[in-house]
Amino acid sequence: MSRGRHKKIRYVQKMPQIVQFSPRGKAGRPDEMELRVDEFEAIKLTDFQGYNQSEGARAMGISRPTFGRILRSGRKVLSNALVNGKIIRIRIGNVQVGVKQKNLPSKEELGEGRIEEQSIRQKILKYPRKEAAPAPKTHLKTI
Repeated sequence: MSRGRHKKIRYVQKMPQIVQFSPRGKAGRPDEMELRVDEFEAIKLTDFQGYNQSEGARAMGISRPTFGRILRSGRKVLSNALVNGKIIRIRIGNVQVGVKQKNLPSKEELGEGRIEEQSIRQKILKYPRKEAAPAPKTHLKTI
């Protein structure tokens, strides 16, 4: 029985069709590394489709720090397998995965959308901030 809170559902665009990559040229049966589906999705969103971590996290329905941890873990699995000539198997693992039937385009395909996003950010930064309201007075006696 696992302890702690349940893992949040991590959404993927679609399940990968190829679930195993094997090295050639290594004698015998190489060791295996398991790449979880959420790690695969994080790597795909950032390294292949060009999204930053905040955008990738939003697409997967998780926080940005969680996305960063998943991405780091997935990159570690890939680098270990590539450097040491191991088989990579993509599996669901111990996570809940929800599939969104929505294929996000790569950042390059968006083109002008990025310029629009930057102009919106600039408007937000220029928006005047309201002064903070004074803190309410408490009725505590000092001794």
